[in-house]
Amino acid sequence: MAEILVCDDDKDIVEAIEIYLTQEGHHILKAYDGEQAIRVLKNNPVDLLIIDVMMPKLDGIRATLKIREKNALPIIILSAKSEDADKILGLNVGADDYVTKPFNPLELVARVKSQLRRYTQLGAAAEKRGNIYETGGLMIDDDRKEVTVDGEIVKLTPIEYRILLLLVKNQRRVFSTNQIYESIWEEEAIAADNTVAVHIRHIREKIEINPKEPRYLKVVWGLGYKVEKI
Repeated sequence: MAEILVCDDDKDIVEAIEIYLTQEGHHILKAYDGEQAIRVLKNNPVDLLIIDVMMPKLDGIRATLKIREKNALPIIILSAKSEDADKILGLNVGADDYVTKPFNPLELVARVKSQLRRYTQLGAAAEKRGNIYETGGLMIDDDRKEVTVDGEIVKLTPIEYRILLLLVKNQRRVFSTNQIYESIWEEEAIAADNTVAVHIRHIREKIEINPKEPRYLKVVWGLGYKVEKI
């Protein structure tokens, strides 16, 4: 039996999901917006989260981002939107699966079984250590979307995370501001210097002991930025 948190502002949907998952032997916790979901997770052991995208107070995307800062449990996002961009956004912020409304309850049950099987049989720690990048005391766990420095979790924005991941995955390689901008924003770089520089400064403030004398994220004057291999 698993502890499953179902979060949707439509109470009928929550109750319907509860009926099907209870029949599978699971225990269901309920929330009706993203803020409630975060509170439930803080106060209860949860094995899997099913969360809707469009909700009041805190939507499912922003809630998933916050949850992923501290929790690696499987997350299935529900949404009435079926466009590929919405699916990609959900997965990029840390969701493990995406189900479009209206959905077949049996399909959702199957996806829950699949996520729980992966999480429990393979082991959470083993599963979540497939994409880890390190240099010195700086570590990025790209499966968990988690950055730590000397064992302490560092909270980055999604853009900051993607910039740092790009540089850490390519240690010692120098990236120009245009290359960073086009890789992260996926559009032509026009006056990108200031935009990239602001994000680099924020990243340094979060990962460096002394941002003015950075150990990890360094500028190569006239060329761009790089992360040192330590």
